[in-house]
Amino acid sequence: MVAAFGHPGKVRLSPDSLWKARILGSISGKTLATHGFGVAMAAMAAIPPQRYHYFLVLDFEATCDKPQIHPQEIIEFPILKLNGQTMEIESTFHMYVQPAVHPQLTPFCTELTGIIQGMVDGQPSLQQVLERVDEWMAKEGLLDPSVKSIFVTCGDWDLKVMLPGQCQYLGLPVADYFKQWINLKKAYSFAMGSWPKNGLLDMNKGLSLQHIGRPHSGIDDCKNIANIMKTLAHRGFIFKQTSKPF
Repeated sequence: MVAAFGHPGKVRLSPDSLWKARILGSISGKTLATHGFGVAMAAMAAIPPQRYHYFLVLDFEATCDKPQIHPQEIIEFPILKLNGQTMEIESTFHMYVQPAVHPQLTPFCTELTGIIQGMVDGQPSLQQVLERVDEWMAKEGLLDPSVKSIFVTCGDWDLKVMLPGQCQYLGLPVADYFKQWINLKKAYSFAMGSWPKNGLLDMNKGLSLQHIGRPHSGIDDCKNIANIMKTLAHRGFIFKQTSKPF
């Protein structure tokens, strides 16, 4: 319901409603002017209130081979910041990482991820990238205790296995904000009633979405995760943390 006050016949919007109108206007260009306030508010109502102000979509790519090499090392570190009200992308963090233990990428790794040697040579170390992530989080206001945010991954591997495992190997601390997340596969199964065995491909198919970009490109996978989340939110789904406390 639109809150209003003032004289009969003259509808004035409350400050909260005006704030929502400005948010919608900045997202949809001239939505309010073209279609009217009622249509714009209906569009906002299509996404139920979420538990978080922001969702941080993350999808690592790491060194790999057949048989698997050990330790694996993160070579692509992308994050998309999604607005929890609109499910639109507001900011992007994206860096490639120089592997230290196995600095030479295998042909299998390049074929799978599309990442060639020149994309990681001379790039910052994982420690340096994690410092940049923290700077980005601060710049985006995500370290403010009053701002609720949570990471979202396609599976538990990224934040349950890969990041803590490499940090342990290198003797690096893991920031607290990496210790809780939403596994999109679990969220999708709660919403749709079926488990996406083939990950993003199955989720896109189940929601009749076109796959974005190249499979196993970290940044493209993030864009697919964001698109799936937006679609589920428009269907009324409310995202909840799926990871268990460390």
